[in-house]
Amino acid sequence: MSKQKSQKKTKAVFAVVIITFVVIAVVSVLAIINKGEKEMIVGKEILSSDINEFFYTYSSSANPPEYLRYHFYKEDNSFFMYHEKRKADHWPLTENDITESDTVNLTIDEWNKLLSLLDGGKVEKRKQSTDSGSSGPWLYIYWKNDKGKYQGFSFIDYSKLTEFEKFCSSLYG
Repeated sequence: MSKQKSQKKTKAVFAVVIITFVVIAVVSVLAIINKGEKEMIVGKEILSSDINEFFYTYSSSANPPEYLRYHFYKEDNSFFMYHEKRKADHWPLTENDITESDTVNLTIDEWNKLLSLLDGGKVEKRKQSTDSGSSGPWLYIYWKNDKGKYQGFSFIDYSKLTEFEKFCSSLYG
């Protein structure tokens, strides 16, 4: 083999090695960036039967400020919804500003209605938010295998969110 052919072959092998290393590096960086960005869907990766709790919290610092929380949970073989409203003329609103609260014992049909509203919703790793000015709602779901971090929830679409809010209102009057 001539010296020229040998040099061309060496350069080609070297180029393939370099390209391979670059591809591996890019894939590794993308894997690190996306690590923990797992997204799951209720009804697919998360079974409805595995859901233990669900929180909906709305908090606004507008004048007048508002606060609303719905907390759905299982206890033994029973299902409940706790709801709380706070109103006052100052911010932040505290437990002293609770104007309405109650725990409602849910029927199995009402619990199943909740689960149907959550069905199709997206669950992601819980994130710390540095956003300011957002009133929410902030939505968190607790389920059998959430590992303490896969709890950030979003409804499948806005119509499911509004249907959920109407459902909650219907439970306590």
